[in-house]
Amino acid sequence: MAAARVLLLQSGRPEAVSFARSVCGLLGAGPGLGPWPTYCGFERGRLVLSAEPFPGSAAKLPLQRPPFCPFAALEQQPTSPGVELPTHRGVDLGVAIILQSSDQTVLLTRRTRTLRTSPNLWVPPGGHVEADEELLEGGLRELQEETGLQLPQGQFSWVPLGLWESAYPPRLSWGFPRAHHVVLYLLVVSQESQLQLQARIQPNPSEVSAFTWLGPDVAAAVAATEDGTETPGSLSQDLPLSVSAVQLAEQGGTQPLALPLALLLRTTPPTAAEDQERVSSGTKFALGLWLQHLGRERVAPPTAT
Repeated sequence: MAAARVLLLQSGRPEAVSFARSVCGLLGAGPGLGPWPTYCGFERGRLVLSAEPFPGSAAKLPLQRPPFCPFAALEQQPTSPGVELPTHRGVDLGVAIILQSSDQTVLLTRRTRTLRTSPNLWVPPGGHVEADEELLEGGLRELQEETGLQLPQGQFSWVPLGLWESAYPPRLSWGFPRAHHVVLYLLVVSQESQLQLQARIQPNPSEVSAFTWLGPDVAAAVAATEDGTETPGSLSQDLPLSVSAVQLAEQGGTQPLALPLALLLRTTPPTAAEDQERVSSGTKFALGLWLQHLGRERVAPPTAT
């Protein structure tokens, strides 16, 4: 099977997942909304998943899919006549970096309108994992390619946060899926402040059209926005109406942008709107995991010295 990066441990051996199958469904996710604890084995260029612990499994991570996952929908209804999803393709592997500054903000980037997949979405830096890459290596490469940021060795720590089953288009009502990924979100905690990191950001205009930093309060509001519902009519009085962002100017360079918070709270519409600016469903999931991690770090007892 070509380009199979995601494998399930079945009958004692890892097997590639077919493009047309829901990874969550194969792991026995059932009708619930998840997330589902999943055991992971990290290999160079590949991710092995199982509902049960296995030799070599390095972590147990939450696995989630949106309630409108097209692959889950396809398993519950016959495929339309004349439409066949590819059987020779596997599920690809993506990695995304939740970059946390020393002052506890995280970086999101807006994908350019001209990209074929998920244009104009706010997401963390990330992309495909190559066949010969370790997962962190692939994430840091994508971070550098998209933002110009290269993190000095020894000045950051990292931990896997969770897994998201992603399809594009994101809903079956938009059309049959052309892309199928499992995205591994990695939290990378830098020793540098937001200002120090931002001073070095050089966005790649072919991939990134803007970027912003979210603090915990705004991130919590974004993460709490449930996809499949309408945008909340009013915001908490404690939240700003807009957040500061930076966008690429048409004539080159960058310029400040006041990004309406209501825009970041938009949900995935039921009908196709390929370039509607919003935060992706997977990013909302990852922001929620980041906040959980941040909460645990804040209440953790001091270690003995």
